[in-house]
Amino acid sequence: MDIGIVGLPRSGKTTLFNAVTRGAAQTATFSSETKPNIGVAKVPDPRLQLLTDMFVSKKTVEAEVTYVDLPPAPEGLGQSRGISGEYLNHLQRADALVVVVRAFEDPSVADDGRGVDPYRDVETMLYELTFADLEILDRKLTRLAEGKKSTKAAERQTIEREEELILRLKQGLEDGTPIGGQKLSLDEARQIEGYQFLTAKPIIVVANAGEDQLDELAAMEERLASEFGSEWTLTAAVCGKLEMELAQMDAEDEKEFRESMGAGESGLARMLWLSYQALDQITFFTGSETEVRAWTVERDAPATRAAGRIHSDLERGFIRAEVVTCDNLLRCGSYAEAKKFGLLRQEGKTYQVKEGDVLTILFNV
Repeated sequence: MDIGIVGLPRSGKTTLFNAVTRGAAQTATFSSETKPNIGVAKVPDPRLQLLTDMFVSKKTVEAEVTYVDLPPAPEGLGQSRGISGEYLNHLQRADALVVVVRAFEDPSVADDGRGVDPYRDVETMLYELTFADLEILDRKLTRLAEGKKSTKAAERQTIEREEELILRLKQGLEDGTPIGGQKLSLDEARQIEGYQFLTAKPIIVVANAGEDQLDELAAMEERLASEFGSEWTLTAAVCGKLEMELAQMDAEDEKEFRESMGAGESGLARMLWLSYQALDQITFFTGSETEVRAWTVERDAPATRAAGRIHSDLERGFIRAEVVTCDNLLRCGSYAEAKKFGLLRQEGKTYQVKEGDVLTILFNV
């Protein structure tokens, strides 16, 4: 999972990036020439240690989510200048986008002269994503119209079908429905994959609040969810600066400080949960005396795809998977005992992997 973090200038997106990845990226020195900050967040999962203890494994590897703090938006973003060039390329490479908006008041951090309004800024950023997709659609329509002039009748029908799809997507965007929220057949969805539309990606909207707004976070989240939440847009409110500072503490100190401040769930845990939700991911495990590892894969993915997450050879030479739930394996204490009680199953290529499955892939290449 590669999650891109974007926002208007001075929204505190790099601060949020540091909080989520426990990083130390500079928060005030980004320039238009700066490369993205890339950080990996380890996904805490208590089941991993239980499996490690059961296997007496030499190595434990957590699942990972990669966050990319994208360089600042070009000057003029949010003022009808649009998304294009290298900035658009950065956004298109992400699997999902975290849109950070400023909710904190701080005289030392200038705003754009219009005051702080996170809800206005969410609308601005979502409009910019929509405008970027509309520009892509318009360019495609122009190319299709030009190509249709010199094609034969049979080829013209194919172009006209694509043209019809593009026009439908454009109309949906103009009516306020992101591409990710429009109804498409499987063939149509595959057909537009290469366009990398921004509004086809899951969106996580995060309001970055100040420490003096901790008691307002719940109300802020409720309004964000009411105004912008949908099947393809998740929302949250966090105090990025506080979360960044807490992320640098050891676990016990962080827990004690968090309780004293009434800061609730950690920003890392919250963002990981939202990332999993946005991309509809689940966790499965592999385990042996050598290594216990957690992996991510999309919900209801076939066993072959889960095998491919481990290694491409396993997907290519897949024979079958031995499957047992994590709970049952821990209860039994070994694969042998799980098999004895009929809890270790043999599954084929089309088996849909479930949350918490422990897989052993049998393959031949």
